[in-house]
Amino acid sequence: MKQIYTSFHEVVKDVTDGSTLMVGGFGLVGIPENLILALRDSGVKHLTVISNNCGVDDWGLGLLLQNKQIDKMIGSYVGENKEFEHQVLSGELEVELVPQGTLAERIRAGGAGIPAFYTPAGVGTPIAEGIEVRTFNNKEYLLQTALKADYSLVRAAVGDTQGNLIYNKTAQNFNPIIAAAGNVTIAEVERLVEPGDLHPAQIHTPGIYVQRLIDGKQEKRIEKLTLTQLA
Repeated sequence: MKQIYTSFHEVVKDVTDGSTLMVGGFGLVGIPENLILALRDSGVKHLTVISNNCGVDDWGLGLLLQNKQIDKMIGSYVGENKEFEHQVLSGELEVELVPQGTLAERIRAGGAGIPAFYTPAGVGTPIAEGIEVRTFNNKEYLLQTALKADYSLVRAAVGDTQGNLIYNKTAQNFNPIIAAAGNVTIAEVERLVEPGDLHPAQIHTPGIYVQRLIDGKQEKRIEKLTLTQLA
């Protein structure tokens, strides 16, 4: 049995100023909406956030940006977040941009206990500045270090009370690797079931990686609504 909470504010109350967070999702798909809202309301500051992107201006991690709660962002995509752009240009926000595949592998390595690895992505670009370069089979590779976090925040479609999680379709983006790379992993689930209700072959994150669970309803906003007019 894992720690199961009924209050989103309670489940994140020990996230302190200066913490490093990993947050699952891609755009607005698979983000832990209610955990982010609880962090916004908590007023915690000086956060380092590791996530693919920083949401949009009025939703997701963009809410923490609006509150000036994030000091540093490690991600791969700037997106269309105007507040993100403003804070970067004004020097309020430190940003480390990482190629998306490299970011995913750095997170995965952190969860697997691998301290570093070499990748060809970024060789000969500004990303390579100050990074060790080695040659393997006549090809240059950059040394990249693993990423870990004090807290990992993920969202699953279904979870059982032992912490086993199943993600819905493309919500499998960064959530599974992020769940493995946090010292404390908090899972926001849309439906909580009893042990044995999930088929073992369908589980994406084993419960050993999850410390806290909470269920709640999500809005599931659309980042950019595109409509097609039928003839």
